[in-house]
Amino acid sequence: MDSLESLDPGDVPPPVKRRSRRTWVILGVVAGVLLLCVTVAVVMVTVPHKPERLKGTFISRCELFQGYDCENLWSVFQQAYVGKDPCKVPTEAYDPLIATAPFRPACNRMMFWSKTKDLVQDFTEKRDCFLTLEETVLGFVLDGLTWCGKEGSSETFTSGCPGWGDCENNPVGSFWRRASAAFADGACGDVSAVLNGSIETPFSTTSIFGSIELKRFKSPRVRSLKIVLVSQENTVSNCMNPSFKDLQRELGAGIKYNCTEMTESKFNECSSDPEKPCGPCW
Repeated sequence: MDSLESLDPGDVPPPVKRRSRRTWVILGVVAGVLLLCVTVAVVMVTVPHKPERLKGTFISRCELFQGYDCENLWSVFQQAYVGKDPCKVPTEAYDPLIATAPFRPACNRMMFWSKTKDLVQDFTEKRDCFLTLEETVLGFVLDGLTWCGKEGSSETFTSGCPGWGDCENNPVGSFWRRASAAFADGACGDVSAVLNGSIETPFSTTSIFGSIELKRFKSPRVRSLKIVLVSQENTVSNCMNPSFKDLQRELGAGIKYNCTEMTESKFNECSSDPEKPCGPCW
């Protein structure tokens, strides 16, 4: 069989079925590899930002609530941080968002927490006794998400954003501080707060609860504060912990204070029995 190199210009080589079949197989493999490379390249470019996925999550969560224009809420939310240095988004940047979806007071049902998020969320998912920030429309749509903007860009980013402790005015931290303040401003009646009894300092003046929420409880709007101190098997603190002296000093005058110790298993029992009233649990 002559090789291609031995043919004169213009000659056509005779058909060789085996070689043709193998050539097509090779070309198919090459095309597949190229397609894979292109796909990987596209994914590498698009996945880190995930702006559409963030918006999709925001909108789908928002639509679980009635009475909100979710597209408008997304637009107002973006205005707080898009095009800005991700370390220069102050809490007041979210004022328009809070005004668009204001928190509605739920007297005698408002629950706050510090270092007990999973425990409290599990409780409120099972029982409709209390309302936490994460169950409001803004708290719910943004819970667990990360976002930021960049100077000179009209995009929303979900990677490469500063962490909570990287700079004070990061978009996520500023939102939760502003939302926590607004939620606490609506506290009324008897208020509950679930703290962690398995750590040495269950109340911290630097936590969001200690530095923001507690300071916004005002008498006579808020009648009392009940601390529920929940411990796992390794109880470290009780209601006589020195940190609660700091709490009582920070608590507004005229607000009654009470603390109850409870094991995590007992706390979970309260959430697992729908027939059991929430109040008597503590």
